[in-house]
Amino acid sequence: MRLGLLNGRAVLVRGDRAADIRWASKGRLHPNPMVLLQNWDHLREWALTLPDHAYDIDVEPTALGAPVPRPRQVFAVALNYPPHAVEAGLTPPDEPLVFTKFPSCVTGPRTTVELPAGKVDWEAELVAVIGRPAHRVPADRAWETVAGLTIGQDLSERITQLQGRPAQFSLGKSFPGFGPTGPVLVTPDEFGDPDDLEITGLLNGEVVQHDRTKSMIFPVPELIARLSAVVPLLPGDLVFTGTPAGVGNRRTPPRYLTEGDELVTRIEGIGEVRQHFTAPAS
Repeated sequence: MRLGLLNGRAVLVRGDRAADIRWASKGRLHPNPMVLLQNWDHLREWALTLPDHAYDIDVEPTALGAPVPRPRQVFAVALNYPPHAVEAGLTPPDEPLVFTKFPSCVTGPRTTVELPAGKVDWEAELVAVIGRPAHRVPADRAWETVAGLTIGQDLSERITQLQGRPAQFSLGKSFPGFGPTGPVLVTPDEFGDPDDLEITGLLNGEVVQHDRTKSMIFPVPELIARLSAVVPLLPGDLVFTGTPAGVGNRRTPPRYLTEGDELVTRIEGIGEVRQHFTAPAS
């Protein structure tokens, strides 16, 4: 199942067609995906009964919004791919390095981002979306708590991120538009192996990041187990799972996002998100 947000309403997406959940359910199901995530199993069961003719809406990619537009908690993980740790001059961690992005930064898959002053970098990421309340969940049952997977960009303003000793990450990763996600939420059963997906980041058509999610030090089930051991996870929570090597501040010379750049992030089986960048407001 592929859940999207089309013109502000929850839809099921199949190829380039969509079914409006509210209309197709004759009003029994809510058009808000945040409400649907509160009873995810019911939505899954209903979707299995949906006939082909219910997919009667053309999907225009630019009309898709964030499939989970108002998460209560947004977690993110640093240095979760060994080559990224190496390019940062650091040892791959023995424990997940967790920070947060503030939910107000979450946006949809096709956006224009106004660059703040500073050094704005890219980080292509797989994002896990929680579909059931999860507290102290073992790794071998963690996939049961996942509603689906989507794409995220952990845009990062490096000066703000690295200020202070020790540095704190959250503000530098939470400017407006710094959490693009989408284009849809894809349930784990749609993948041959949800732990092994190709992830690619392109800047102005050049591949700058490329790996497979099986390279992660802490895969999705282990991240959920480690997070839920401390914090109750809630339906609709997002977990940005870390970025592969190839970020801008580790290039020689460093490369940061500038006015006119186009950033594309693709993940196998999900699709792509696409961001354009404008100059800071004067």
